[in-house]
Amino acid sequence: MSSEFSHLTPTQQKLLTALRENSTNTVLFHASVAKKFGLNETDHKCLDYIIRNGPVTAGQIMAYTGLTSGAVTGIINRLEEKRYVRRRKDADDKRKVLVEAIPESIARIDALFHPVMEDTIRLLRCYSEEELAVILDFVNRCNKMIQTHMTAH
Repeated sequence: MSSEFSHLTPTQQKLLTALRENSTNTVLFHASVAKKFGLNETDHKCLDYIIRNGPVTAGQIMAYTGLTSGAVTGIINRLEEKRYVRRRKDADDKRKVLVEAIPESIARIDALFHPVMEDTIRLLRCYSEEELAVILDFVNRCNKMIQTHMTAH
């Protein structure tokens, strides 16, 4: 680790290293999943956003990812072509187009993640509620920090 981090405690240094490794492992895992389903990494993560938050508008995807409207349109087109999502008119505002996941197609991806979720749940059970609250706070703060850096670029 570079000298700019030498003022950190040994545990802080180890945690930074572990977080970096976790980030790399996560990116590589999702890249392999994306490839298995004929997607690129960005399309795969945008599909995850749609699954978790959908139905959503292209503008919401743009706001979350920081991608341009053209890039998001391309992503939606590719996901629609592969039958992972569909576009539909908003029932309340016919001018608005929503993008929603197609449950039958998503089930194949979910099946791949099922063992990962089971392992994650087993890990969660290793910690007390108090410890989990601290971990949750840390992860939420990390997510906000990363999103801040995403919008800064």
